[in-house]
Amino acid sequence: MTDLQQTHLRQLAERYIAVWNETDPAARRKLVDEAWAEDCSYTDPLAAVTGREGVDALIGAAQAQFPGLEFTLGAVDAHHDIARFTWNLGPAGAEPLVIGFDVLVAGPDGRIASVYGFLDRVPGA
Repeated sequence: MTDLQQTHLRQLAERYIAVWNETDPAARRKLVDEAWAEDCSYTDPLAAVTGREGVDALIGAAQAQFPGLEFTLGAVDAHHDIARFTWNLGPAGAEPLVIGFDVLVAGPDGRIASVYGFLDRVPGA
C-alpha cells in the first residue's frame, strides 16, 4: 500500500467522523454527498441503511438521540481499500459515553462504499 493510499483512507475516516459531527442538516447532507458513494451502505448492531438519504437520516436520528455529544477519531489502520478505526462519542473533552469500532470500505471512486460498525461500550450495557 502506498503512503498516498493510506493518507487517502485516513482522510476518508476523518471526513466520515466530520459528517457525524455536522449538526446543520444542509451542511451535513452536502458532506454526505461528497464523502459517500451514491449506492453506499451502513450497517451496525442497531441499524442497516443504504444510499445517501439513508445514511443522512440515520446520522440525523443519532444526533437527535445524543444531542451535544461529539465523535472523535481514534487510530486508523488501513490496507488496500479498507480502513478500520475506533471512535468515541461523548461531551467535548470529557470521558466518552460510547466507544465503537468501524470498518470503512472505499469504492472505486474513492468515496465511502460501505461501513460496518461495532459498539464496544454503550451506556447501560
